[in-house]
Amino acid sequence: MSTGTTASVSTHILDTSIGRPAEGVAISLAARAGSGAAWVALGGSATDADGRCKDLPALPEGTTHVRLDFETEAYFDKKQADAQQDAPANRDSDTFFPEVAITFAVKPGEHYHVPLLLNPFGYSVYRGS
Repeated sequence: MSTGTTASVSTHILDTSIGRPAEGVAISLAARAGSGAAWVALGGSATDADGRCKDLPALPEGTTHVRLDFETEAYFDKKQADAQQDAPANRDSDTFFPEVAITFAVKPGEHYHVPLLLNPFGYSVYRGS
């Protein structure tokens, strides 16, 4: 829900390699006021069992750009370990994209839902509704 004076952001992740929501992916949110301004970390959360992150921090007034950082390496490492119960404890990660950073422009009073479609070797994002 929008406050009218600032933008708001939500996201969800679908693991397209299995056609299911991606649970437990840590997400960090940062914002800035202008393209030359410094990024300010606002906090983060993690996706729930439905792949949704419903409790991202509010954006400060004057925000013009937002960055969502998705920590995908830990998600894929856990998924692989769950699939192979006898996986070595100290193996190297096979994740091609250990993190995904999405940066987008926002306007006051609008809500931005930015879904991430994820698989081990690619990803896609779009402005949802």
